[in-house]
Order: sequence, then structure tokens, then C-alpha cells
Amino acid sequence: MQISKDMLIGQLIQVDESIPPILMRAGMHCLGCPASQGESLEEACMVHGIDCDTLVSQINEILAAKA
Repeated sequence: MQISKDMLIGQLIQVDESIPPILMRAGMHCLGCPASQGESLEEACMVHGIDCDTLVSQINEILAAKA
């Protein structure tokens, strides 16, 4: 499965157990916050000053390596 920047944080953390630690390392420490669950990855990246395209690529590379 590939992720995209329009996916919600709540969806992403359900996709694969390796995604939450990746997001945490990127600076998103509020994954458990109810507000973050309904936020898109793109919105979360904007709030945290993270390049979303780079993060999506990194996550997809990790998921592809696991497949």
C-alpha cells in the first residue's frame, strides 16, 4: 500500500506499525491527540514545518521495502 499526503493521521497510524515512529522522528509528537486524528498528513506537515512530499516518499520507501 502507498500512502498519500491527503490521508488522515488516524488512517496512517493504522496502515503499518512502522509509520507512527517515522512521524514521531519527523517532529509530530501529537499522534495521540484527538485533533490530530482528523488532520491530513499535508495539514500536519504544514503545522510542523515539514516537507510533506519528502516525508511521503520516505514512508512509501519504507513500506515498499517491507512488502
